[in-house]
Amino acid sequence: MTSPIGVRAVCLVLGMACLLMIDQAESNAVGARRSLVGETVFDVMKFGAVANGRKDNSMAFIRAWNAACRSPNPAKLLIPRGDFVTGEVVFKGPCVKPIVIEIKGNLLASTDLSLYSSGAWLMIDEVIGIVVTGGGTINGRGQSSWQYGKGKGGPLLPTSLVFQSVQHGAMYSLNFMNSMGFHTKVTDSSNVAFSNLRISAPGKSPNTDGLHISSSTNVNITDSIIGTGDDCVSVGHGNNNVLVARIFCGPGHGLSVGSLGKRPDETNLSRVTIINCTLTGTTNGARIKTYHASPRLLATGIYFQDLVMNQVKNPIIIDQHYDSKKKRQQSNVQLKDVHFRNIRGTTISAVPINLNCSSTFPCTDVELSNIYLAPFGLVGPLRSTCFSAKFFAKGPVVPPGPAFCV
Repeated sequence: MTSPIGVRAVCLVLGMACLLMIDQAESNAVGARRSLVGETVFDVMKFGAVANGRKDNSMAFIRAWNAACRSPNPAKLLIPRGDFVTGEVVFKGPCVKPIVIEIKGNLLASTDLSLYSSGAWLMIDEVIGIVVTGGGTINGRGQSSWQYGKGKGGPLLPTSLVFQSVQHGAMYSLNFMNSMGFHTKVTDSSNVAFSNLRISAPGKSPNTDGLHISSSTNVNITDSIIGTGDDCVSVGHGNNNVLVARIFCGPGHGLSVGSLGKRPDETNLSRVTIINCTLTGTTNGARIKTYHASPRLLATGIYFQDLVMNQVKNPIIIDQHYDSKKKRQQSNVQLKDVHFRNIRGTTISAVPINLNCSSTFPCTDVELSNIYLAPFGLVGPLRSTCFSAKFFAKGPVVPPGPAFCV
């Protein structure tokens, strides 16, 4: 388990408010009562919550949050041990002071889909200075709803927890399981960090991404174990300066940049680093995916580095023809300055390196460096394929990169 001390490095980016909140969380984690000066604790039980696993506690949570958010002193929203059922809950800011949400109990989502109107079960919206922690479990109980989200045209079911328009935030030491839709989503946010998370759902659960990021700046996702039915981490459009490090991924669809270009209002992406991760039994490893007939976008400065693949189907893949119905129109997403470095392990595919780019805007400056991928359970040699990509190799590349690109 990652100590909250590890989160202190994040606070160098997040600022002094984050340091104060981490100090508070550290003191509570070891059982001390070294409170911040004037700290006020808002226990949801005192606002009418009942931990019996049956009663809907949505309004009790909202009442407790509103009181904490208005507090003139640093505040903590406490969800103690017990089983708390809620429907949709929006923790709406801005708040007067930095705030901690400490989840010690088990949160259980209502299985009534009619209760969710915003696309989220729990949402933190327009808050500056927030830490979510506590060691508890956020259980989306998605088993009864996944049947409605199957297939490419299925609806996106509620995300378990959304950071929306959050500045200077952190989330760590929590367990997520069986989300209806995505487990965690970050959008329109800046200077946020996630670490020491355990996220799990069955490998066949639809659209249950571990973490999805869009339109955000300075996002760190580190030191976590993620296994779901979709991407362990997906980095969407509009992001700048994203770090994904020390993730154990599997089952799932891998660590993905994209998909990009599905909607007309998407914006450019830059500076994504995915490093020191291990993927086991996933359908993809290091993946970039874009749509046909997309808006004109630029995605640049993408690094996949120091990755271990264990029986991965597509360890290195650029797919600019992802889920495309308008196949006559190539993708308008320009991929540039893309690096696959120090990637090793085993593959169950005869084509572990696949650079499948757009003929309208070919990929440029694609690096393959120090790659060693060995077959697992396969007969015959491995090979690489390439379409509309300008790539270069440095150091050994096994299997060799394509001799030419169509």
